[in-house]
Amino acid sequence: MNVSGRPARVDAAPTVDLSGGWAPELWLGAPSPGGLALPPARPTMAWMYSPRGVFLGENHLVVADSGNHRVLVWHGLPTADEQAADVVLGQPDGTTEGRAANGRGPERGMNLPTGVLVHDGRLIVADAWHHRILIWDEVPVLDDTPPDHVLGQPDSVGVLPNQGGECSGATFYWPFGMAVVAGRFWVADTGNRRVLGWDGGIPDPGRPADVVLGQPNGTQREENRGGAASAESFRWPHDVTGRDDLLLVADAGDHRVLGWSPPPDADRAANVVIGQPDFTSATEWPYGPHTGDRVRFPYAVGLDGTGGEERLAVADTANNRILLWDGVPDDGRAADYVLAQADFGSNGENRWTSVQRDTLCWPYGISLRGDRLAVADSGNNRVVIWRRTPR
Repeated sequence: MNVSGRPARVDAAPTVDLSGGWAPELWLGAPSPGGLALPPARPTMAWMYSPRGVFLGENHLVVADSGNHRVLVWHGLPTADEQAADVVLGQPDGTTEGRAANGRGPERGMNLPTGVLVHDGRLIVADAWHHRILIWDEVPVLDDTPPDHVLGQPDSVGVLPNQGGECSGATFYWPFGMAVVAGRFWVADTGNRRVLGWDGGIPDPGRPADVVLGQPNGTQREENRGGAASAESFRWPHDVTGRDDLLLVADAGDHRVLGWSPPPDADRAANVVIGQPDFTSATEWPYGPHTGDRVRFPYAVGLDGTGGEERLAVADTANNRILLWDGVPDDGRAADYVLAQADFGSNGENRWTSVQRDTLCWPYGISLRGDRLAVADSGNNRVVIWRRTPR
């Protein structure tokens, strides 16, 4: 009691900031904060519907606006909230949506594009539900520019999974994520439960992969090779990242990230696992320990050493958060930081509150570059760019 006879005030324990200095810098797409903003019936160049992929580069931001079956391109990085894109691909204009828009067929249309990448000045798009990879030799400056090359299909109109036949080293079934790591072009061929790698970077159309990872050969496609999770198998490989001496794959269906150091030149067992205690576990958090070393459907992974500080980011999608490590946790340690949740034991969509600048709902894609992290916040119909302020 204090001298007035009233109970003394007990201050709440100080909140521990686990963000590591990361905070939202701007958002694109649906407005925030407030309630969930549904996309308009007629889209615009400033709105999105369930974006699933994002690429943040030095000169471009590219977003797979998956629900509108299109890709949006910003030439130069956006500088303001809700800034409209400069170019739209997959649709004839910025107000049209739908698969194979206006009955034009797939030559210029897309069906749930997901992975996006700019490499050596070329734009690459994983047109996932058309089971192909689209390539532009230059990042387009005009709307509705057709791709220059198509991988995974015999021509620009083919859209069948595995070209309508058996799985092979040159076909795809739901390709989602892509990266160039250690001189190879890697594709997470999700529906075939494998990762394909081409020596020498982006291949010419029709060329079979040089490496088939996660399956005994180019014709097999069973989940986890028809058995339980192992260091040699995938359930839903969904994204790829790495560096010259390390390849990392987000195996979303097994709730883990697998790593190969050095990157494999043939099918072999992984020697790094993140998100599970060992290579045979596939426990779905939160039905395991509430800590920063477990994940639930991690759909994206990013590794970056720009500026000399290496960081790893994992989109822990079903837990509505981003996990960040200083360096690669090859010892299985927990994440150093968490974004969009107050602690490592929380996982609510938008923290079970209204949509805020620093909340997430099913973050599906990420792109890490230096002190910036772009997040495809698919459930909130937006992309949020986070920035780290050194402490």
